[in-house]
Amino acid sequence: MKCDVIVAGAGLAGLSAARDLMNQGTDVIVLEARNRPGGRVEQTTLADGRIVQLGGEVIGPFHRAYVQLAEELGLTIVPSFPQLPGEDTWVLADGRYVGDDFPWMSDADRESYAALNGEFGKLAASVDPEDPWSHPDAERLDRLSMAAWMRDRGATRGVVRARDLAMLALSAESIERTSLLAELRKEAAAGGNGFYNYEVWECNRVAEGSATVALRMAEELGHRIRYATPVTRMRVSPQGCSVTTETGERFESDAVVCALPVGPLRHVRVEGVSDERMQSLDRQRHALAAKVVFTYEDSFWHEQGQNGDCYFETAVIGGTWVQREGIMSTLVPPERLAAFLTTSQAQLEAELTEEMAEAFGERARDTQAVFFRRWGVDPWTRGYITGWRPGDVMSVGPLHGTHEPPFYVCGSDQWVCGYMEGAVRTGRAAAAAALSTYVR
Repeated sequence: MKCDVIVAGAGLAGLSAARDLMNQGTDVIVLEARNRPGGRVEQTTLADGRIVQLGGEVIGPFHRAYVQLAEELGLTIVPSFPQLPGEDTWVLADGRYVGDDFPWMSDADRESYAALNGEFGKLAASVDPEDPWSHPDAERLDRLSMAAWMRDRGATRGVVRARDLAMLALSAESIERTSLLAELRKEAAAGGNGFYNYEVWECNRVAEGSATVALRMAEELGHRIRYATPVTRMRVSPQGCSVTTETGERFESDAVVCALPVGPLRHVRVEGVSDERMQSLDRQRHALAAKVVFTYEDSFWHEQGQNGDCYFETAVIGGTWVQREGIMSTLVPPERLAAFLTTSQAQLEAELTEEMAEAFGERARDTQAVFFRRWGVDPWTRGYITGWRPGDVMSVGPLHGTHEPPFYVCGSDQWVCGYMEGAVRTGRAAAAAALSTYVR
């Protein structure tokens, strides 16, 4: 089968690229391994009509590519969990605390935190998120872990503890194993305001459900998407490209847009692309994670003065937040995934429900339904968000997020720090690049 462009992957990135190509009159085919569109966004609907998000779900106001696409699709952006009433919850090794502004910290810890937050923000403002490699101190900043930099700047143990709890809640790598340059680049993309802030990164959502973004694009693309069609081989050449699937079916095109996450891409044979380009892709990492969603009749925690945000120090769960009325999302971070994966389903649900009860009280045991998504071991994902260990930013290098026509790369992995914004932003950029170079 012959077409102008083959898009590998029908996640947000691949769908965004394919939709733009189609709308410019390009003959495009999308090959998707799953039986559904959306990749790491997925949703289901409860009997009472509430939509439950099983993958990515929240955005920030500076996620302009995603917001623009949602508006094009006729969807509605509304506030998310940071605007909810109540205070944070902390389930730590030495007890449970409820309160904002780190109720378990000492005054010295809070003073140290404020100083480091300001210093980090200033340093982030000195990094170009599009070109962190040009920073005069890039090599050193990348070799340092976030934790090492904090200790070097005099952070108290409480401040280091707070930032590691924050990373666990995000299901990211520990600050002991996270590149300082990567974190600076990430916050530079958000304006360089300081440490990660939910009100900057996660304050909005799509009212109709984040997966509805993918579903509406898939509906527009229609027959152009081939489901249950895993890609096993790509051959790229200026004289013509071909993509072979698991069943041996072969597709030919003028260009290829690769929207596969970097984990699954390692299992695809790619020919005709430079070693430098493939090595850059291969060096990228995912932070492995799982997501568990608890559904209840209502948001009972608000009656207890809790906003639903919780940080767990010793549990399997890393953190929680509220999706919408009565629906609580949780993430299991990379270093706790082994305990998650080696436990039977029934026992796992019982243990995680116990952890929720420890945070939110006895009413947390009265679940309507519990949903599990093991994104870290899903064969078509092999991860959840990007993970940058010390040395990775410089090793991936300036080829990150670039193209080698007629081979175009997109996906949340190819933006500074992932997220649904990264998928849409790079997907649309890949389509624009292909239209300007190889597509007739």
